[in-house]
Amino acid sequence: MGYIGAHGVAALHRYKYSGVDHSYLAKYVLQPFWSRFVTLFPLWMPPNMITLTGFMFLLVSALLGYIYSPRLDSPPPRWVHFAHGLLLFLYQTFDAVDGKQARRTNSSSPLGELFDHGCDALACTFESLAFGSTIMCGRSTFWLWLISAVPFYGATWEYYFTNTLILPVVNGPTEGLMLIYVCHFFTAAVGAEWWVQQFGKSLPFLNWVPLIAGIPTYGAVLCIMVAFAVIPTVTFNVCNVYTVVKSRNGSMPLALAMLYPFAVLLGGVMLWQYLSPSDIVGNYPHLVIIGTGLAFGFMVGRMILSHLCDEPKGLKTGMCMSLLYLPFAIANALTSRLNDGVPLVDETLVLLGYCAFTVTLYLHFATSVIHEITTALGIYCFRITRKEA
Repeated sequence: MGYIGAHGVAALHRYKYSGVDHSYLAKYVLQPFWSRFVTLFPLWMPPNMITLTGFMFLLVSALLGYIYSPRLDSPPPRWVHFAHGLLLFLYQTFDAVDGKQARRTNSSSPLGELFDHGCDALACTFESLAFGSTIMCGRSTFWLWLISAVPFYGATWEYYFTNTLILPVVNGPTEGLMLIYVCHFFTAAVGAEWWVQQFGKSLPFLNWVPLIAGIPTYGAVLCIMVAFAVIPTVTFNVCNVYTVVKSRNGSMPLALAMLYPFAVLLGGVMLWQYLSPSDIVGNYPHLVIIGTGLAFGFMVGRMILSHLCDEPKGLKTGMCMSLLYLPFAIANALTSRLNDGVPLVDETLVLLGYCAFTVTLYLHFATSVIHEITTALGIYCFRITRKEA
C-alpha cells in the first residue's frame, strides 16, 4: 500500500509552491550572496543533491560533537567550534540555493519541496547536537532540540492550512541560524567553559537580571530562546491558522488535532526520561535525540506530503506510526519500579531499538515516497532530465 493515491497524484501535477520571506537580512544581504553562490554549481547538478550535500554538513558537525563530547558536557577543542560554525553556514547556504538551482535548471517539483523540508526537519536534530556540544549543556540538549522542533512543526502546520510558507521579519532559517553559527565562532575564541559559568559572570552588565543571573549561561540562553523565539513564533502560527480556518468556516479543533501526534511524542519521551532508571537522556543524549528527531521527521514529512497531495484537513492517523514504540519503552521503565530499579530489558538495548525503529520507519517513508513521486511525475530524484533542463 502506497502513501499517494490517485487524488494525490493529480494534486502533485497541479501543485505550485508559495512562500514569503519578510527578513530584511535575507533580502538585502543574503539573497544577493546566494544568487551569486548558486552560479558556482554546474547546470547538470540536481537541486536535491545540493540539499543532501548541505544536510551532510550537519551530519559531520554532529559527529564531531559526539567524538569530542560524547555526553555533551565536556569541552571540545576550539577548532571543533569553528568547524561547527562553518558547517552550519554552509548548510544554510546550500539550503537556500537549492531552490535557485531548481529554477535555473527548470527542475522545480513537489519532490524538491518535500526533500528540502524533510532534510530541514532532521537538521533540527543534528544541529541541536552540535550546538549542545558547543555550549556544554549535557542533558539539556534535549530541550535545545525541543526549542528548534516546536517552531518548525508550528510553521509546517501553518503552511498546511495557509498554503503559503510565511517567514516573519526575524525568523529561524535566517537570523536564527546566523545567531547560532556566530555563537559557534564566538565559542572558538572564548572556550566552551564560558557557557557553563553563571550568566551574571559571563555577562556582568546583566548581573541585575532576576532569576536567570545565577543560573548557567546556557540555561539562561534556553530561557531567552523560549521567551523571545518560541512563544512569539508559535503565537504567530496559531493566529494565522485561526484566521484562515475562520475565513473558510472550518473547524479550529480539527486543525488543532494535527498537533496531537507531536504532543504525544513529546509527552511520551519526557515520561520515559522521567521513569528511566538509567538516566537515558544524561548518559545517551545522542540516541534519545536522534531517535526522537527521526520520529519528528516522519511526522513532518507526512504532514508535508498531505499538503502536497491536497488531502482533507484534520488528524492524519499515519503520523501516529512513529509513536508505536513508546508504550513498550515506558512500560519497560515502569518495571524497574517493581524490580529494585532494574528494568525487564536493559535500557541501552531499548534505546537502540527505539533508534532502529525510527530509522527504519523514516527510511521506508522517504524511499517509498520518493519512488512514488518520481514515478507519478516522470522525474528523477538525483538527475535532471533533458526535458527539464
